[in-house]
Amino acid sequence: MTGLPSAPFGDRLAAAFDAHGRLCVGIDPHQALLAEWDLELSAKGAREFGLRVVDAAIGRVGIVKPQVAFFELYGSAGYAALEEVIGTARSAGLLVIADAKRGDIGTSVAAYTESWFRPGSPLESDALTVSAFQGVGSLAESMELAELTNKGLFVLAATSNPEAAAGQQAVLQGGPRAGMTVARAIIEDVHAFNQEKPPHPFGTVGLVLGATVALGDYGIDTATAVAPAVPVLAPGFGHQGARVADMRALFGAFTPGVIVSESRGLLTVGPRGLAEAVARRAEEVRASHG
Repeated sequence: MTGLPSAPFGDRLAAAFDAHGRLCVGIDPHQALLAEWDLELSAKGAREFGLRVVDAAIGRVGIVKPQVAFFELYGSAGYAALEEVIGTARSAGLLVIADAKRGDIGTSVAAYTESWFRPGSPLESDALTVSAFQGVGSLAESMELAELTNKGLFVLAATSNPEAAAGQQAVLQGGPRAGMTVARAIIEDVHAFNQEKPPHPFGTVGLVLGATVALGDYGIDTATAVAPAVPVLAPGFGHQGARVADMRALFGAFTPGVIVSESRGLLTVGPRGLAEAVARRAEEVRASHG
């Protein structure tokens, strides 16, 4: 397969951490933010918003995360805007995590994944968020494709929205993970996949664990370290209340792989102050945890 990134996702994530720290800037052209930024409530406005965020991120952080839904709102024109934002970010050397949360039966989710990972695809990104609540087995082809293409997946496990808690804390009644919570079983399956692959600083498949979630309530073991370290996309810092200073207390053994994801807390400062806000926050994160 031609046009692949030159190194596995885990290696590239480690390099981004070393060069710029852990901060990931969300690209969320929510209509309220477009209005605050004096931009059109349109694909054109979303494009301008996204490109401004990318410009503010370049040289200050190593990772950005466009929220696909806010581009999809405008149909094909929105996707064209998203393609340009992703392409500009990747050309500048930023890792792009497409926050699309795709999930389906195996063949369908594999097709979704290919659209975001295939070299030369208009939507080609470095990583993708996916849902495993139809079973981690439904992601098997996607996980293998991520390994093959040097890309990454982030599997929803313990999310910060309160309505998800009952399902994620539910205890499995059968199968090889019987007795574990749904969230814990997802994590164990992700660990098992990463441990079967060639060693990288971080695994190919990561997790989404909310920084505002008490992981112990989800039956998640935060005391036992695993190798390779699992990448953790952690929304909830900043505007939602989680503090970077508390990262070790929040994530325990997961801390080495935590990506500090922030969107509204940065984006609400507006376009003129964004670059300064990103630089300041990136330094705060680096000072706390490297």
